[in-house]
Formats: sequence, C-alpha cells, structure tokens
Amino acid sequence: MPIVDVEIITSESLDGSLAARIADVAAQVFGGPPASTWVRVRSLPREHYAENGIASPEGRRAVFVTVLKAQRPTGSALEAEVRALAEGIARVCGRRVENVHILYEPDAQGRIAFGGRLKT
Repeated sequence: MPIVDVEIITSESLDGSLAARIADVAAQVFGGPPASTWVRVRSLPREHYAENGIASPEGRRAVFVTVLKAQRPTGSALEAEVRALAEGIARVCGRRVENVHILYEPDAQGRIAFGGRLKT
C-alpha cells in the first residue's frame, strides 16, 4: 500500500513513463507485489522554487519524495530503504542521489482508508 509522491523541479516536460518507472523501482525497494505501490509525479517549474539568500538555488535539480506506508521500517532497515529508494529514483529521474530528498510520513495504519474502509 505504499503511496509515493514525487515532485521534480524542472523546466522541461516530464517523460510519460516516469511514474511507472518510479513505481517499479519503489516496489522493488519495498518488496511489494504488482499493483501494491502507488506513485504520483508532479513537476515544479524552476521559477516556483527558491532558497533564502541566494539568487540561483543549488536545489534547482531537486527531487522531493514523500512516502506513506502502513508501517515504516526503523533503524538500519529504514536507512537501507532510504538509500535504495534515493538511488533508484535518482537513476530513473536522471539526477544525482544528493538531489533526492525523502520524507517519510507517520505510519498510515489506522488512519488511512481505501474505498471508505479504514485500514487497520
């Protein structure tokens, strides 16, 4: 059930297969079966991104990733997952791994519903 939101800062149009390729990478990292990892991809025009105090932000090639899972791994398992996910998304997006920033949301179990049914 992982849901992955990806926002890419770019001035170019995104490849139509990008979401599917990220979904495949994420599912491989998470160890999920087909149709179990959902990905939404959005582009953010460079002119809509800024960093305070500088005219040309280094983050203009950034990829921001938000991950929602029923339960997050912890400790070294989380570190390994983050590393693998960042490396895979960087590769698929044609960015350096240093430009991939990942935020894990709090555990979704007990607070997310699909089709009107709470997942517990």
